[in-house]
Amino acid sequence: MDVDTRLLRYFVAVAEEGALTRAAERLFVSQPALTKQIKQLEAQLGVRLFTRSRTGMALTEPGRILEERVPALLAEWDRVRRETRSAAGRAACVLRVGFMASAANEATPRIIAEFARRRPGWRADMRQAAWSNPSAGLVDGDVDVALLRLPFPGQDALRTVVLFTEPRWVALPAGHPLATCDVIPFRDLWDEPFVAAPPESGRWREYWLATDEREGHPVRIGAVTDQPDDWLSAIANGYGMALAPASAARFYARPGITYRPVSGVSPSQVGVAWARSEDTAPVVQDFVRCCLDNRPRPEETTT
Repeated sequence: MDVDTRLLRYFVAVAEEGALTRAAERLFVSQPALTKQIKQLEAQLGVRLFTRSRTGMALTEPGRILEERVPALLAEWDRVRRETRSAAGRAACVLRVGFMASAANEATPRIIAEFARRRPGWRADMRQAAWSNPSAGLVDGDVDVALLRLPFPGQDALRTVVLFTEPRWVALPAGHPLATCDVIPFRDLWDEPFVAAPPESGRWREYWLATDEREGHPVRIGAVTDQPDDWLSAIANGYGMALAPASAARFYARPGITYRPVSGVSPSQVGVAWARSEDTAPVVQDFVRCCLDNRPRPEETTT
């Protein structure tokens, strides 16, 4: 009998959350769909994994045994999948590079050009990720190396080097009363609706809502988006505002949207990240050196 690893990942989420509703939000699936998947796993294994009640989902004894074993099984499968995909890419002289939004700003073309000089015959395959995947596929083994905004879920299990830091600004509708301010105190934005990344982006979503810098003040969510174009549309249409890197004013300028500096909120960091297993991979380390040697100049991290 073969079990879909997706069912095992769903099981882990329910076991960790202790409730179908929270697990469904974390997985970005509907609760009925998640219930169906858990029942399918139970049917395949021939055992009950959870005792369902009004208070949540409690693991049965077979469920507790599965919970103990599954994380190591999934981690080993992820490692095998990552190594297999990496080997396929290297056989074709392709380095898979994930990135979020504008990646390393104006330095990105210089990094790619330097990599081409260091590795003749190789190609850096740039793959932009949705905001629901803030590691740009690195955690899942879909890419070999990535240019990312820190922090992101799974970061602690990877190697990361900060390339540069830039201020966080706010993107808001051009007709908003605060759009004419030279600098906006973050406290003045606490009661405003915000455009957020999907819930499954976890720590990354919370960082761009600055939940840790609101002194416990709750966040109002006006819209949830997963792509830059949808994000821009939500702001321009007045559904909310959003914190953004200062460079977004250059890369995502759009009629109807104004970008303003914000005081009282920490800056954003961009880093290059790779799996620990790639510490001795020459091609990956060459790309990392290209990133370090071509960091953005100071004038490219401010506006």
